[in-house]
Parts: sequence; structure tokens; C-alpha cells
Amino acid sequence: QVQLVESGGGSVQAGGSLRVSCVASRYTYDSACMGWFRQAPGQEREAVAAIDREGITSYADSVKGRFTVSQDKAKNTLYLQMNNLKPEDTGMYYCAADCGVMYGGSWFSLGAASIIRDWGQGTQVTVSS
Repeated sequence: QVQLVESGGGSVQAGGSLRVSCVASRYTYDSACMGWFRQAPGQEREAVAAIDREGITSYADSVKGRFTVSQDKAKNTLYLQMNNLKPEDTGMYYCAADCGVMYGGSWFSLGAASIIRDWGQGTQVTVSS
């Protein structure tokens, strides 16, 4: 199991940018497959972005063209650059790691959050209109 610690959330006006980071405590098989989820109050936790062991990225339709996920393997750090933020991007952002879920094709599936084992504590992103 790997410990994940997010940072970098905050408040921004619509159209602004933020970058959130996630540091993994150590390299593991699963820490090579990482991504971001978000959860708004009263809603399900939903996948936002993912990056696999080969560096191939994927995104939810709602953030394509605005968010970029990247990874610095030397630092065991995952990033999410968020541009042109919208009020509907508001929520708690969590990083997660799970190669089984990612290569099983379930990362963006409903209920994925319930089967992923390794999570960070989350960082709040608030976008005002």
C-alpha cells in the first residue's frame, strides 16, 4: 500500500487556473498508475484524469482540453493542471493509485471509486462565478 498526500487546492474565479499535486510515499506497482477523482457535496466521487505506466493519459469528457495530468516519476509526484476552471469543477480532489482498475478499463466507470484501494486525503478546489 502507498500513502498519497495532495496539496495545491484553493479558491479561484471562473476562468482561472490551479495546479494540484500528489506525492506518493514510495514507488510501488500501483503508484505507477495514478489519477485524480473529484467529489462535490452530495455527489458521487467521479474520475477526472488518469495516467498509466507508459505515460498514456485519459480524461473525463467534462475536463478534456482544460485539464492536464502529468507525473514526475523521479519525485513520485502526480500533478493536475486545471485551466479555464468553471464553477462546476468545484469539489474535493483526490489522487488515487491502482493499476488493476486502470488496466481493467474501469477507472472512469461508475463505482470505480469503491474498488480503488489507495487514496489521498483530498484537497479542496473552489471555483466562483
